Amino acid sequence: MLERAASVTDDAITIPIEGDADIVAARLKSRQLAKQVGFTGTDLVLIATAISEITRNIVCYATGGQMTLTAVTEGRRRGITFVMRDQGPGISDVQQAMRDGFSTGKSLGLGLPGARRLMDDFQIVSSAGQGTTVTMSKWLR
Repeated sequence: MLERAASVTDDAITIPIEGDADIVAARLKSRQLAKQVGFTGTDLVLIATAISEITRNIVCYATGGQMTLTAVTEGRRRGITFVMRDQGPGISDVQQAMRDGFSTGKSLGLGLPGARRLMDDFQIVSSAGQGTTVTMSKWLR
């Protein structure tokens, strides 16, 4: 099922995110690509956790979305970049949403700020009624 759900274009892998099974597929595919890039141990756990947090938000708060992951090289650095987009209601106050403990649902409000702490680069772009895009990267050390 995982292979059927994911598509690869120009070294990028895109996975639709619509339900719980897609969260699992996103975690697995992310770990596979991260291992190919050279990540091991704790970094693989950090990546999988961040992916789980953001894709869970897509499933819970949006009407679906997708994750695109790409192995990247920047100068002498190698890493992996994840772009998660949804077609949800958007986040009216991104700054507030990035604070620990803030949630518009029944969660602990740790997903977005937690994912930001786990990754090396993190950017979120959102506005009410326009959906949300989260871009994050992890670099080999």
